Order: sequence, then structure tokens, then C-alpha cells
Amino acid sequence: MRRVKLDRIDLRILRDLQADGRITNVDLAKNAGISAPPCLRRVRALEDAGFIRGYHADLNEEALGFGVTVFAQVGLTSQAESDLVAFEKLVANWPQVRECYMLAGETDFLLRIVATDWDSYNKFLTSKLTAAPNVSHVKSALAIRASKHDVGVPIDEEALEHEIG
Repeated sequence: MRRVKLDRIDLRILRDLQADGRITNVDLAKNAGISAPPCLRRVRALEDAGFIRGYHADLNEEALGFGVTVFAQVGLTSQAESDLVAFEKLVANWPQVRECYMLAGETDFLLRIVATDWDSYNKFLTSKLTAAPNVSHVKSALAIRASKHDVGVPIDEEALEHEIG
């Protein structure tokens, strides 16, 4: 990953792509105040430098039948690096787990898990998560509703231009 110094145009491109990953290169260039060919080169450079990890559609979980979201706090019996990595590899293969964070403190990992209903989550919990090697305990918190779901990071062109690069 090569280092790229971000300027105001790069930050505008990142902000616009984060807001709408389907924006055309022509509109992206227009918003950034540059022509289309250099805009496309900048997007490619931002991708190559690792600032843009990918593009995806934001799917409605509930509309697709995943009406249950659970945050599971997982404690492991061992925090040796090899055991932490083994748990992360295991979790990466579970499609119900949509996010996984290793934490500092009492809880070793926080997982965001989706399920069609409470029974399917309970089946996942008992057959996979608590049965996994090195898992000592799991504390589940059922999400009642989501009131905010922003992806990415806040991009303030003026503030970030001076902090990054």
C-alpha cells in the first residue's frame, strides 16, 4: 500500500463516494471541480493506497428476513495471540456474524450477529458460538431498534486536510 497525501479534492471524492458508491465518474469529477480523467486516476490511486476498501449495496436486513440483531460479548479462556487469531478465523466463516471487534477490557470480542428470529440465533449460539474452542462465556444483547446507521467515517474536508498526510 503506497502512501498518498490527501488534498481537498481527494477528500471530496472520498466523501461523495462514501455517500453514494454508484455516483458516476462524471458527477464525481464535477463535484470535485476537476475533469473526469484525472478524477478516475485519483479514485484508482485512493483504491491502491487502501483508502477505499470496496463498494457495496447497503441491504435492508429486515426486508430480507433478518429481523433479529444481537450484539454478543464473547470472553475467551486464553488471550494468547494464536488463540485470538484462531477465534477470528472461525468467526470469519460464520455468515451470521456481520462484524467482529477485538476489545480491550473484560470482553475479548464484540460480535454483531443477524438472524431470522430469536430461535435461529439461539441455535447459532448453542451449536456454534458457545461450542467454539476457547470460548468461556457469551453475553447476548438483543437490539430493539437502530436509530442511526452511518457507514464509513465523518469527512470534513478542511479539518482532515491538515490532519492526514
